[in-house]
Amino acid sequence: MRTLFLNPPSFEGFDGGAGSRWPASREIESYWYPVWLCYPAGMLEDSKVVDAPPHKITIDQTVAMANDFELLVLFTSSPGFHVDVKIAEMMKDVNSKMKVAFVGPPVTVEPDKCLKSSKAIDFVVRREFDYQIAKFAKGTPLSELPGVSYWKDGDIVHNPEGGVIENLDELPWVTKVYKRDLDFRRYNVPFLLNPFISFYTTRGCPAMCTFCLWPQTHSGHRWRLRSSDDVAAECKEALQNFPGLKEIFFDDDTFNYRKARTLELCKKLEPLNFTWSCTSRVTTDYETLKAMKDSGCRLLIVGYESGDEQILKNIKKGATVDMAKRFTENCHKLGLVIHGDFIVGLPGESRESLRKTIEFAKKLDVETIQVSLGHAFPGTEFYEHAKANGLVRIEGMADETGHQLPNAVYPGFNEGELMEWVERFYSEYYFRPKAAWRVVKNAIKNNDIPRLYKEAREYLSVSAKRKQFIKQQKESAGSLQRVGESAS
Repeated sequence: MRTLFLNPPSFEGFDGGAGSRWPASREIESYWYPVWLCYPAGMLEDSKVVDAPPHKITIDQTVAMANDFELLVLFTSSPGFHVDVKIAEMMKDVNSKMKVAFVGPPVTVEPDKCLKSSKAIDFVVRREFDYQIAKFAKGTPLSELPGVSYWKDGDIVHNPEGGVIENLDELPWVTKVYKRDLDFRRYNVPFLLNPFISFYTTRGCPAMCTFCLWPQTHSGHRWRLRSSDDVAAECKEALQNFPGLKEIFFDDDTFNYRKARTLELCKKLEPLNFTWSCTSRVTTDYETLKAMKDSGCRLLIVGYESGDEQILKNIKKGATVDMAKRFTENCHKLGLVIHGDFIVGLPGESRESLRKTIEFAKKLDVETIQVSLGHAFPGTEFYEHAKANGLVRIEGMADETGHQLPNAVYPGFNEGELMEWVERFYSEYYFRPKAAWRVVKNAIKNNDIPRLYKEAREYLSVSAKRKQFIKQQKESAGSLQRVGESAS
């Protein structure tokens, strides 16, 4: 079957589920590669990957493709699901014979709900879907495919799940599909060199962070590795096939989880003499970090999340504030750049813990940061906690443009105040002279002044929207208070 693998245009500028662990529109326009879709696409010669958001493909343009394909595989997300369903229905209206499969975390968590949401969806594949999609496209009946849920005689059938994919070396290289179907110059992540490409060297994550989406709903906690030789070989070919490529990003859930494996891989990467970056936990020691630096590593994405010890325990982070400080000091000594991730609104959050986290971040003084609202995604332990305590509001995960809205709100807080803490966090961090000059200096060094100007405009636009949201929430809270006073 001629197959279309679609990362849909859920919202304009939306970094959706096919490549993002935290699906949302960003303060600065950012796009990760739709890696999950590219594995099965690499198994089907007559297939095509369409990554609509970075390629500026509209809903109408997407729908117009329906007649060219027999199977649509759409990677959906919780914030974009309602839009994705409409897109599938429109495509089915154009080509009623086309089969439609939905994949991604929402279909793993609530397969019945997804199938019942629209008659346009023929089946869903829970968790990893690589081989199931490829086999279906080649003629295998749905009844023989593990992890598939589908309609049969008016009822929903759930096939038992199969095991996870153990031999990752058997999977195709996604960079071959990037070369075939995608324009690698369309992808931007503000803290990475541009242009870049990204792919995985592992699947799964042994860490038990309660908020993290993919290990709990998609790739699992079992950590599976590609061989170092296979990773190095894909890097070598990618460096040859993408002229002007400045960086490769290893987008694993946790790249350097096991020291011995990291040291082995670094030995294979060093002779290739290229720049790479990756994810990291703060538990990584100095020797490992040095080996990474020596083999070409430039930057680490680090999930600090919070500067409060109790919050870290609440989310089962498996790390402490002291570990984070020591790790950061080691990175600074080695000249490794850090992009730090922080979250506002985790279980147990208070104004005191938020203030502590902002001060902690300023003391760490990493090069760039991302501050996200604590989204309780369905299927995560965080969601179950929020739901059990009456804190979650799933319908309000994103605004009409896909930007984050608070969906887990704690006693004593309201949506406006949580958003205000995000705004305060960014302002206090970046409007320090030291931090502001560092951003400008790096832009000059990398000849990225036009890029910095574009990103600054985008950030200020989103910041203005956040401030408007905060103002509206305060006015709403004031109106309710006045009504209560009048009633009393």
